Amino acid sequence: MAFGMIGTSDAPAVADAAPGRRSPVALLLLLPGVAYLALFFVVPFVSLIVTSLKAPDPFGEIGRYVYAFRWENYVEVMTTYWPHIARSFGFAIAATIIALLIGYPIAYFIGVKLRRFPLLQALALVLVIAPFFISFLLRTFAWKQILADEGPVLGVLQSLTILPDDARLTGTAGAVIFGIAYNFIPFMTLPIYTSLERLDLRYLEAGGDLYASPATTFFKVTLPLSMPGVVSGTLLTFIPAAGDYINASSDFLGAPDTAMIGNVIEANFLRVENYPVAASLSIILMGAILLLVGLYIRRAGTKDLV
Repeated sequence: MAFGMIGTSDAPAVADAAPGRRSPVALLLLLPGVAYLALFFVVPFVSLIVTSLKAPDPFGEIGRYVYAFRWENYVEVMTTYWPHIARSFGFAIAATIIALLIGYPIAYFIGVKLRRFPLLQALALVLVIAPFFISFLLRTFAWKQILADEGPVLGVLQSLTILPDDARLTGTAGAVIFGIAYNFIPFMTLPIYTSLERLDLRYLEAGGDLYASPATTFFKVTLPLSMPGVVSGTLLTFIPAAGDYINASSDFLGAPDTAMIGNVIEANFLRVENYPVAASLSIILMGAILLLVGLYIRRAGTKDLV
């Protein structure tokens, strides 16, 4: 009896002590990830903020800056580059909508219609992922050649009198939006496919048994159940699209009057070497994206994605 009582009384103590012994191990396992985030995110972010507040060196040569607290940098860049900021988010929203309109049917066809044909489903997924095997720059440059003044697309449209003879495709807002949408369609398609692939097809059959039309079944059953994928896809498309500077560059599909905020940041960092302006624009872009994404997630009702 005594031994039994001793064993029983010691059991809770052992159980209570176990988490305490495991906590240092858990902290050690977390340490590499925390160190990685601190080194490659927190430190660069703090450096970016410090750089954005620098002031020109009054006694130095042009291009040299000193540490200061010049918050006027943010006012100046907002006043000077607000058209680029508005254009960036306008292009990103338009490209995201286009990618959604194209990517959702593709994901639906692969995830629902081809589910009974695993081999064809796998082949279709490979075709969606295939653009990732080619460089982003090469894909964009290829579309520059296709949409060029001597390219096949413009020639066909002009021969059909859809466009006038002096029309151009490259260097326009439409070309930039198309290039962004094309490059990010896989980012939209794959998350939606993941949601649709887990969809129980018996729900769709139940909708038909209850005399619902295919359109009603889609809007009442399929679309709501695939919303996590839609939200993820739109975020994965919109966030990099807002900061894109390749498609809008004059060397590819854009022109000076289609420049986005990413082009301004790239020019000030690498060409003009006006680091406070580039850093201020980077902070503004990051803050605006976080604000819009937070509002979007809250509106979509999928807070678990944050």
